[in-house]
Amino acid sequence: MLVEDHENTLRVLATALRNRGHLVTAVGTMRLALEAIQDGVMDLIVCDIGLPDGDGWQLMEIAQTHHRVAGIAMSGFGSPSDLKRSAAAGFSTHLVKPFDPDELYTAIGSLMPSADGTE
Repeated sequence: MLVEDHENTLRVLATALRNRGHLVTAVGTMRLALEAIQDGVMDLIVCDIGLPDGDGWQLMEIAQTHHRVAGIAMSGFGSPSDLKRSAAAGFSTHLVKPFDPDELYTAIGSLMPSADGTE
């Protein structure tokens, strides 16, 4: 699942991931992300930290109560305390915006070696 409140960024990242063969549920709010989490099991959450109706840290903590899921945080905030908070919430990786899409692909590959985009 991809969670990003900036519509253009959501569209571009979702398209890029789909073009690499990934099945992507793309949503722009915490509410929609929580609905998607309740609707099914996902392998990975790629999530913006700053959302209009909550934050990615809360979302990841809630997601972890439903099932173990890997997570990649995306944020314009990259202080040591932000990185620590992301790790505490359950994110394995914290990418600081702006980042190169290859950084995202590498992070996905490190968390899900079988997710090489050839599904």
